[in-house]
Amino acid sequence: MKFPNSKPLNVIGWLVAILVPLALLLSALRFALTPVFVNLEYHTPGFPEDSYGMTLEERLSYAPLALDYLLNDEDISFLADQTFADGSPLYNARELSHMEDVKTLTQQVLDAWLLALGVLLALGLWAWRAAWLGEFKLLLSRGGLVTLYLIAAIGLFAAFSFDSFFTSFHGLFFEGNTWLFLFSDTLIRLFPIRFWRDLVILLTLLTVGAGALIWRVFRPRA
Repeated sequence: MKFPNSKPLNVIGWLVAILVPLALLLSALRFALTPVFVNLEYHTPGFPEDSYGMTLEERLSYAPLALDYLLNDEDISFLADQTFADGSPLYNARELSHMEDVKTLTQQVLDAWLLALGVLLALGLWAWRAAWLGEFKLLLSRGGLVTLYLIAAIGLFAAFSFDSFFTSFHGLFFEGNTWLFLFSDTLIRLFPIRFWRDLVILLTLLTVGAGALIWRVFRPRA
């Protein structure tokens, strides 16, 4: 069954145009949720030191624990039980509450990532079995192009107005000012603004690069 110039193909085309950018962006995010990115980030030239005295080794020890919490099945006690070398709590109550919210969001995002990949895979198998693989490749190419323009636009907005981007993002996903902390709080000491700026740059580059690759690989040949 083929769908040239048909309503079903148009619907699938819109679906692919949405799923390709989503799948690529969240794939890049999943990579960032690893100790590999954290380790690389802490070793980038000019990365700010902790003005309250936390060493690089301590940061590299504590930061992955936050990532572990976001990805594992543990409750907030996983972080609440973490302490500094002197036995004082690693996080205060406000930070722990925020991390619970972040974990909920992270799990939802990862579910959306797997769903997007699964639907694209299912559509690809359907296209292969039903003999409209050529049309599906064209849709993938268009999805790659949408990714290129959309994520590049978001990346440019973040580059020229990062404070507004950062505030808008948190205002969209978190209530009130629950995401605001003191410079002396552990979350800020482990993940300063430079960390988040570099994360956005990484996500933009990886997603735009993958979108451009998909567009080039699957675009129609003259």
